Amino acid sequence: MANVAKKVSWSGRDRDDDEDGRAGETTPLLNGTGPGAAGSGRQLTPSPFLRIGQLSNVDLNEDIHELETEVPRQRPNEIPHNEKLLSLKYESLDYDNSENQLFLEEERRINHAAFRTVEIKRWVICAMIGILTGLVACFIDIVVENLAGLKYRVVKDNIDKFTAKGGLSFSLLLWATLNASVVMVGSLIVAFIEPVAAGSGIPQIKCYLNGVKIPHVVRLKTLVIKVCGVILSVVGGLAVGKEGPMIHSGSVIAAGISQGRSTSLKRDFKIFEYFRRDTEKRDFVSAGAAAGVSAAFGAPVGGVLFSLEEGASFWNQFLTWRIFFASMISTFTLNSVLSVYHGNAWDLSSPGLINFGRFDSEKMGYTIQEIPIFIFMGVVGGILGALFNALNYWLTMFRIRYIHRPCLQVVEAMLVAAVTATVGFVMIYCSRDCQPIQGSSVAYPLQLFCADGEYNSMATAFFNTPEKSVVNLFHDPPGSYNPMTLGMFTLMYFFLACWTYGLTVSAGVFIPSLLIGAAWGRLFGISLSYLTKGSIWADPGKYALMGAAAQLGGIVRMTLSLTVIMMEATGNVTYGFPIMLVLMTAKIVGDYFVEGLYDMHIQLQSVPFLHWEAPVTSHSLTAREVMSTPVTCLRRIERVGTVVDILSDTSSNHNGFPVVESNSDTTQVAGLRGLILRSQLIVLLKHKVFVERANLNLVQRRLKLKDFRDAYPRFPPIQSIHVSQDERECMIDLSEFMNPSPYTVPQEASLPRVFKLFRALGLRHLVVVDNRNEVVGMVTRKDLARYRLGKEGLEELSLAQT
Repeated sequence: MANVAKKVSWSGRDRDDDEDGRAGETTPLLNGTGPGAAGSGRQLTPSPFLRIGQLSNVDLNEDIHELETEVPRQRPNEIPHNEKLLSLKYESLDYDNSENQLFLEEERRINHAAFRTVEIKRWVICAMIGILTGLVACFIDIVVENLAGLKYRVVKDNIDKFTAKGGLSFSLLLWATLNASVVMVGSLIVAFIEPVAAGSGIPQIKCYLNGVKIPHVVRLKTLVIKVCGVILSVVGGLAVGKEGPMIHSGSVIAAGISQGRSTSLKRDFKIFEYFRRDTEKRDFVSAGAAAGVSAAFGAPVGGVLFSLEEGASFWNQFLTWRIFFASMISTFTLNSVLSVYHGNAWDLSSPGLINFGRFDSEKMGYTIQEIPIFIFMGVVGGILGALFNALNYWLTMFRIRYIHRPCLQVVEAMLVAAVTATVGFVMIYCSRDCQPIQGSSVAYPLQLFCADGEYNSMATAFFNTPEKSVVNLFHDPPGSYNPMTLGMFTLMYFFLACWTYGLTVSAGVFIPSLLIGAAWGRLFGISLSYLTKGSIWADPGKYALMGAAAQLGGIVRMTLSLTVIMMEATGNVTYGFPIMLVLMTAKIVGDYFVEGLYDMHIQLQSVPFLHWEAPVTSHSLTAREVMSTPVTCLRRIERVGTVVDILSDTSSNHNGFPVVESNSDTTQVAGLRGLILRSQLIVLLKHKVFVERANLNLVQRRLKLKDFRDAYPRFPPIQSIHVSQDERECMIDLSEFMNPSPYTVPQEASLPRVFKLFRALGLRHLVVVDNRNEVVGMVTRKDLARYRLGKEGLEELSLAQT
């Protein structure tokens, strides 16, 4: 039912020689092929024994390929998939600090001056995030501009040559071949090197900020592949934008800088060690996402609001100001570098990767009678957005089932690139919409069969990068486009963009959505102008802007941040109210039919994503009914052999263990004393923190918090830690390493109450106790995420080992 195979799933790896060398034992194929298939039936039903936190097999050391031999496995032609499943392969992040003795001692040692230093470091990191994100955006922009310019010049010269002497099919072949070959390289690096770099990366970052560990999502390798991939996708002429991936790129930069080291390059710069934990890393990643939006659209306030609305599940007031600072620095860096590059160093005229150009508010104001027209455009945008999402949903399901081999994914990307070029060429060839060149700002005017001094109007939409096409649709004077041209372009580009989103290439959906909306919005404006006999208020550029907002709002369902982004990108506050109206209407109408695009892709990947609130009809459920049982508990002073056996048990792979009082009477369940994590136990075993004999309370070496931070985030697997037979008989004292005050709930607590506590505090484990403070169960992310509101009311998802 839900084995999402290699490269389709975000975890990106389904190979038997996975980086941790474990021969794929956690991914049985559900049609009976592959190791472990026999036992997979048990994992598909929400049985009383639910696995508490399946250990993600990608956070482990990457140097231990020799641990297990490779097991050959057949690849099925079809992978059955059902979205009503929750994957056990996704782990949670530890957003709740473990307040053990080591942590409290360190915090008490830090005086006021040291806290000031830490705060200054946070600001320095935010500035560095802004600068680097801005520079990456500049690099993408300059390389795309030059490579795309070169491609279009070559094709234009070829078309001009063959128009005169016949044989235009050669020009079509050249254009399609150039596109397909460039996209092939872009798709190859994503499919074979880092599959998590596919798409815009916004759903993955949204999940990361929600508390889900998406493997490889904030790695340096992912950033390199993302940047190269997005350049090749845009240059290859696909219906994609380079703005969406900037959000992912900013997040990776933030995650890397805030840790002061690169685990991929195995370099530790010994700075920012205090921030080596999930809580701090999350805050910086949300700053990176905001800096990415800011660099893409020149919208620092929009970036902060995007991070708040779409990204961060956890927020505080101090964070807002730091994120705004990172966004401002990002925009300023991009602006400075691009202004120097364009030769007007003191001008600062390029605030974002896309600049919609200034809308003159004197000429293009709006009147009260236009408000119902804007609302109607919002309805159209919502319906078209819902249609786009529904088509993309079925296409993604088809891809998950059939196009799961990397080579097939590359072939599909090449096919889409060739088809895009062919459609563009045929549309330009068939179009007889000629406009005078004089006074127009067309970058690559194609004459084709037009008279001298004229250019083909369809070519301005297709024969250009999508960003430039959007600006042309906004600002070209009335009469620049034939209504037939706009109608055909909207129809074709709608299906091309829908087919392109979800390919194994790095690409965003922002710009294609804006382009589709701008085209039908301009068509709407021209129609109004005809109906009102050319009234001054029916300006096609204004309606192109509203159409663009409606279409993007209908697809991604953003409201607050998108309103501000559009206002900042156009440099005009006048349109704030109509844009807000259009976006609200588009969201309400779109939500009536289907979810937003990002939420839909999160759901398709079976990610245990926690929304803001528990399902409204879930008050009848209690903690007793949703918790996982039985729970593996450890005693405060435990035998080393017992700890090793529990951690090595692949059938459970728990990540959190309640610590109970060491009672000699085994019949009595002891009261809860604390909670210890798998990662902490692994560090203790690695450093051999054992008590020699049970009656002697002597520890060989006292661990510091630094030992745990040095192992973060890729803790070694238990298989790589050697424990001798003598050491197995030693005892290990967990008192100073466990969190002595874990959050607990009584078993009678209702699901919404448990959900609120878990979600608001960013927990990973919530211990359920009875009235004697004895552990009866554990609530994890999967236990809460599997309840959701369906068409027939509250439904429970099955858990699958995908």
